[in-house]
Amino acid sequence: MYRKILVALENGRADATLVPHIAELARRLGSELLLVHVADGWAARNYEGLKLAESDEMKGDRAYLAGVAERLKDTGLNVTAELGLGNPPTEILRLAESRGCDLIAMTSHGHKLLGDIFLGSTIDKVRHNTAIPILVVRADKAAGKG
Repeated sequence: MYRKILVALENGRADATLVPHIAELARRLGSELLLVHVADGWAARNYEGLKLAESDEMKGDRAYLAGVAERLKDTGLNVTAELGLGNPPTEILRLAESRGCDLIAMTSHGHKLLGDIFLGSTIDKVRHNTAIPILVVRADKAAGKG
C-alpha cells in the first residue's frame, strides 16, 4: 500500500512519538522510510544562494538524522535520510514528490487556532499543497517541541 514513507522529523522530543509509530507501520507494510528534517535557520535558508559553509545547526541535524536512521536500520528497516534546507513545508513537499513518496508522516502539537495563526502550521501548509496522503500523529504532551 505505502511503498515509501517520508517521515518529517523535528529533531526534538516529538520525534519520540512519531518514529516508533511509523517504524511499526513500515515493518507491517514492508515500506521504505525516508527520514527528513528541514534546517530552517539563516544559514540553511541562504546556504545555496550565498555559498555558505554548513552551520553548526545543519551539522547537528545531519548527525541526528544519521543516528535515527542507523537505529531503524539496526531493526531491519530500509531507511534513508535527507536534510532539507529552507522552508519546512516547501522542502517536505519537494522531497516527497521528487523521491516518489506515497505517504507523508508528521507530528501535530495540537496548537489552538491562535497558535496556528501566529506560529504557522507546517501540517496545514503541506496538506493544502499535495495529493499525497498525510498521516498525522499527535505528539505526546510530554514530548512537546524542543
